[in-house]
Amino acid sequence: MNEQISEPFKDHDYPRRIDQIQPFLAMEILEKAQQLESKGFSIIHMELGEPGGETPKAIKEAAVKAIQDNETCYTHSLGKMALREEISAYHKRLYGVSISPEQIIVTSGSSAAMLLAFSVLLDQNDLMITSDPYYACYPNFIRYVGAEPLPVPVYEEDAFKIKASEVRKNLNSKVKGILINSPANPTGAVLGEIELQELSELGLWIVSDEVYHGINYGGRDHSILEFTDRAMVINGFSKRNIMTGWRLGYLIAPPDMVKKMQKLQQNLFICSCNFIQSAGIAALQETPDTLDKRFSDYNERRLYLYQALDNMGIAPTRLPDGAFYMLANVKKYTNDSYSFALSLLEKSGVAVTPGIDFGPGAEGYIRLSYACSMENLKEGLSRLESHLKTLNPFSYNSG
Repeated sequence: MNEQISEPFKDHDYPRRIDQIQPFLAMEILEKAQQLESKGFSIIHMELGEPGGETPKAIKEAAVKAIQDNETCYTHSLGKMALREEISAYHKRLYGVSISPEQIIVTSGSSAAMLLAFSVLLDQNDLMITSDPYYACYPNFIRYVGAEPLPVPVYEEDAFKIKASEVRKNLNSKVKGILINSPANPTGAVLGEIELQELSELGLWIVSDEVYHGINYGGRDHSILEFTDRAMVINGFSKRNIMTGWRLGYLIAPPDMVKKMQKLQQNLFICSCNFIQSAGIAALQETPDTLDKRFSDYNERRLYLYQALDNMGIAPTRLPDGAFYMLANVKKYTNDSYSFALSLLEKSGVAVTPGIDFGPGAEGYIRLSYACSMENLKEGLSRLESHLKTLNPFSYNSG
């Protein structure tokens, strides 16, 4: 009986796509680090993209008040109108872009927004261009809906910025769009006005992950919606407002696409959490001065990290302009970044993410998050430097 049930399911397209989903190595490193900590080992965490500190008091109070006011029922599947209006006002204020609340769908984190966007945009066997390196989960989302990622290499000497000229070389009839991320995970690359304008002129659909907006050390952020309407924006509250565990995001898209996504939202998620949406309203009302103060410490740590890596001879060619990550080039020590990261964790108590998590273009790098305290950053870098001194350049390998 079991064979009769499982046999047709065995060759179904759904599990085939599941088999293509790659593990998220940052989480594997975290779990191994936590195991070591449970045994009494001292671990410096530089592996996760989680901003340090607590969720701001006003945001927490807004959620508590919403619960006390019994805001615990379903909301509209697109999200509370008050929150969508606040998002609309926020984008007008920051980018000068007019967006109707009907173009916004509030989601349970930006990952849910990504799933909705790709489900509507991509058909079976479509190609979606990404940069390489890329955020580890991008190819998995694309494959899950039956399409395929088409990585376009970006290079350290170009500050890991994706170029329209390189994208153009990879265009064919199957390419449906391009996924961009600025400021970028894992590279910290920031796309400026010229790069965004040139990408928009390619005529492709652009899905722009703007979740790290607000963490930019070189000037103001630019949204893709300033340059084209043929775009979808993914954003959220995790990084800018220190709300990773709250799982609140949103998606902006043309109205006809939102209608299709709304049907998926109704079936897959129903709606985002009611009282957490109220916290999102409070988050969007934080003042620019508050945000500037929050991330001024990040910039101090960014500069310190770059100088320390440079002293070790493993700094990237150019100082990243955004987010809170830096790729350290350890190619002279290894061609297996996962084994390198495991060795660093087990022997020196420093948790970092292996570059291979972010695509072939990041092999030979490790990603360091400087969203930790300055004290932990200094200690982690001291341990990393000591670890490197135990290795022979060009001879380290997984064996």
